Amino acid sequence: MKPTRLISPPGTYFVTFSTFQRRRFFIVESYARLFLKTLYHYRRQGRFKLHAFVLMPDHVHLLFTPSRDLTLERAMQLIKGGYSHAVGKEISRREIWQKGFTDHRIRDADDFAGHRLYIHQNPVMGKLAAIPSEFRYCSAFPGFKLDAWPPVAEAEICAGPEAARL
Repeated sequence: MKPTRLISPPGTYFVTFSTFQRRRFFIVESYARLFLKTLYHYRRQGRFKLHAFVLMPDHVHLLFTPSRDLTLERAMQLIKGGYSHAVGKEISRREIWQKGFTDHRIRDADDFAGHRLYIHQNPVMGKLAAIPSEFRYCSAFPGFKLDAWPPVAEAEICAGPEAARL
């Protein structure tokens, strides 16, 4: 019997997911651009807050916070499924993703900073860029709109109403 995944609690997550058979799918610029278009489509809809990302040739790392009415699992289904649908419509029908994803729930500001650094250093470690801001499919590249962490509403809930007045 296949193990089932429990529903993850609300919060900010570092997630990793890979292309089918680790194919270097995202070396094709039109595929990479379509992924970013899909990712930002759901961000604009308010489905999640996007804090950092990198789109490597055969995998993706995200640091994001699903909206309160969306589970992590559903957010990943939207991103992966939405992209697969867009590829099928615009490019070709093919298997895009490995099944599943790995996740880590962010515990605090140091954990957040460490995972954001890991994401930004990924293209450097993969020898795709000398510095993170040179890699155009990384949130360290100038011009990408990102959301602050923690989201303002969440920070007010955690700190209490007296912190909001300070």
